[in-house]
Amino acid sequence: MAEENKAKASAINKGKKRKQYLPYNKPVKKRGAYPLRPGVQGFFITCDGGRERQAAHEAINVIDTFYEELVQGKDSDEKLVDLPDKPLNKKITFSYSDDEDNDEEREEEEKEEGSKSDTCKDDDASREIPTKETNDSKEGGENNENQADETGEPPSKKQCLETDTSKCGPNGKEEKSVDKLIEAELEELGDKSKRRFLNLDSGCNGVVFVQMQERDGDPSPKDIVQHMMTSAASTRKHMSRFILRVLPVEVACYASEEEISTAMKSLVQQYFPAETQNPQKFAVLYEARANTGVDRMKIINSVAKSVPAPHKVDLSNPDMTIVVEIVKTVCLIGVAEKYKELAKFNLRRLTSSN
Repeated sequence: MAEENKAKASAINKGKKRKQYLPYNKPVKKRGAYPLRPGVQGFFITCDGGRERQAAHEAINVIDTFYEELVQGKDSDEKLVDLPDKPLNKKITFSYSDDEDNDEEREEEEKEEGSKSDTCKDDDASREIPTKETNDSKEGGENNENQADETGEPPSKKQCLETDTSKCGPNGKEEKSVDKLIEAELEELGDKSKRRFLNLDSGCNGVVFVQMQERDGDPSPKDIVQHMMTSAASTRKHMSRFILRVLPVEVACYASEEEISTAMKSLVQQYFPAETQNPQKFAVLYEARANTGVDRMKIINSVAKSVPAPHKVDLSNPDMTIVVEIVKTVCLIGVAEKYKELAKFNLRRLTSSN
């Protein structure tokens, strides 16, 4: 019997493939992950270890809100909320309160009602002056009153309600319906090539990178991060739970001295021009993660030498800070203003009460 069972089992398993296991101590390949690579720009974000996924979702939402504020023309220097000097609370009395406490208030209310009734009588007497009206004006008044009574709204609003709501725009122009706008937005979100902000896998613990696909007329990552930090410092409003620091990245290249020196040329032309009347004081911020083959001082010296002569190095009080972040084999470079004054671009420190 045992031999027959073995023969049957071998006959059944002939058509099946043997399970293939990975060798010991080899990483599993992730499918669908977009790794960090040279040639991208966006935002370098640090977060709590193990919270990279939540931090990436929060970062995309926060960055998108400040991007829309910049596009709409809002300024971070303006006061976002204008609060009154004194509270507007008024004393409210209820009908079920004790009679002993409200006797004085009732007497004052009766006096006010008596004075109001006297003034209303005078107004009614003045209104009873006979006037002559034509039949046309009476009929027109009755029609307007009937329209206002039936709908509860003036006739001008009623005409706008009778027409299609999709065509009633602020400028009288046709606008797309809400359904069409939602469908267009869903199509854009479904296609990753059309997304403005996209999460890339950094491969390091506690590091998130959000890529920005810049289009014509869009603000740069530096402008978005600067607006974010200044508004956080002024409002002290909590924006996220997991995000720590947000740094702009405008150039990404391989982590070698030659590649970094060539990548710095575009940033020097934009932020440190040779012919200028306002020379900038700058400093270089260097950090490396999962990379020990790059010499720290060589990278700092190459970045500092790429900035022309009118601009000077000032480590104590710099106007501009050149951020150099190395993640594995990729070097991320950006420029930040008022880096030390804004708590080193740490959102948690800027929004904390202490």
